[in-house]
Amino acid sequence: MLLASAAALPLLLATAGCRSSDAFTGPDPLAGRPPLGHDVLTLQAVIAAEENLIRRYRTAVEVAPGTAAGPRVLRSLLAQHEQHLAQLRSRLVVPAGMPATPAPSASASGPGSAGVGPAHVSWAQLRAAERASAAELVQRLSTVSPALAQLLASIAASDATHATVLANKGLTSKGLGG
Repeated sequence: MLLASAAALPLLLATAGCRSSDAFTGPDPLAGRPPLGHDVLTLQAVIAAEENLIRRYRTAVEVAPGTAAGPRVLRSLLAQHEQHLAQLRSRLVVPAGMPATPAPSASASGPGSAGVGPAHVSWAQLRAAERASAAELVQRLSTVSPALAQLLASIAASDATHATVLANKGLTSKGLGG
């Protein structure tokens, strides 16, 4: 009986000329899906930026000179970014029928933005991308839930450390240059 009542409610409201928002407070159940929440949108943007950083590292590893130290350091930092990406993705919950990643915007072209990476990536470019990523993540901290802020702060600290490692290696490594 209760199921029949719930199914008949939209029909009853429609015939009475009422909108569901007139009868209920809160989100209108007949208005369609609500927009994605701020944390979901933030996660999508951070995931896209992390994927871009990973592409840059993969490019750098592919073109790194044959010396053991340079590629080893880059592979280590790449592995850490892959772990960051896994952690970010594990927290992304998108309702069925909604895109898991946002459509790329025309304005996304900065160091932390999504897009096709360059054919060659220097230590200095990686260092700049790490710094930009850390700064962007820190700026997001006050706008997200505490649990997400904790993860973003951890990743930002890691990115800042990566920038320092790249600065030190860039000074001592020949080939990739800084």
